[in-house]
Amino acid sequence: MIGRHRAGHKGTAWSGDNGAVTEPARPHHKLTEEGRRVREVLTYARRGSRFTPRQAAAWEEHHERWVIPDTALDDPAFAWSRWFGREAPLVVEIGSGVGEATAALAATRPEVNVLAFEVWRPGAAETMARVAEAGADNVRICLVDAVWSVEHRIAPGSVRELWTFFPDPWPKKRHHKRRLVTARFAALAADRLEPGGRWRLATDWADYAERMVEVLGAEPSLEGGIVGRWTERPVTKFERKGIAAGRSITDLCYQRVR
Repeated sequence: MIGRHRAGHKGTAWSGDNGAVTEPARPHHKLTEEGRRVREVLTYARRGSRFTPRQAAAWEEHHERWVIPDTALDDPAFAWSRWFGREAPLVVEIGSGVGEATAALAATRPEVNVLAFEVWRPGAAETMARVAEAGADNVRICLVDAVWSVEHRIAPGSVRELWTFFPDPWPKKRHHKRRLVTARFAALAADRLEPGGRWRLATDWADYAERMVEVLGAEPSLEGGIVGRWTERPVTKFERKGIAAGRSITDLCYQRVR
């Protein structure tokens, strides 16, 4: 059972179910005193929600079992194991897209629970189609903001691996504040990894790769850097687009060491 913790960096207090901490509402649900929606800086932009026939069929067949309802996360006593139906090592993927990597990697790791965060509903539906085709049943999908969820619903030291493949690069300088990999999130992610846990990343934007190395290299709980391409990761749509545009692919891997 997961309790609540005070927002902030690595090592912040985890209050438990009876703590007096009042946590913020989920993104898109924060209101001002006047009842207006708060303007938030998020790592993603909302996209269209229209399904293809294949995606509609996958959603209809699998969402009740594989998609965790947004409102379920409003309960501070929320537990991921309830939705997986078992206790198992937890792997978290942030931004699963259309599930190319999710399905392939989950199918070869039946012993772990794979939690895929994807706010784009057609992407989540396509992920379910691919997971079903791969014959996997160890993936659950969450459409709630990943940063909020990692901070408020994932316990410290509970993540075996974190996967972040081709996160939005937000290439314009004025949008860099929306990038996922920041010093604050690096500290949070390191805290959520179990000792020895790994954070695997990939990007096709050179300046973002340089920033990842700078930010993650400065986090004292992590060790790692640029590595050769992780051969188990399938070539995805975003990787193919990057290569077609003449961009090089950078893989990184960091491990929690303290």
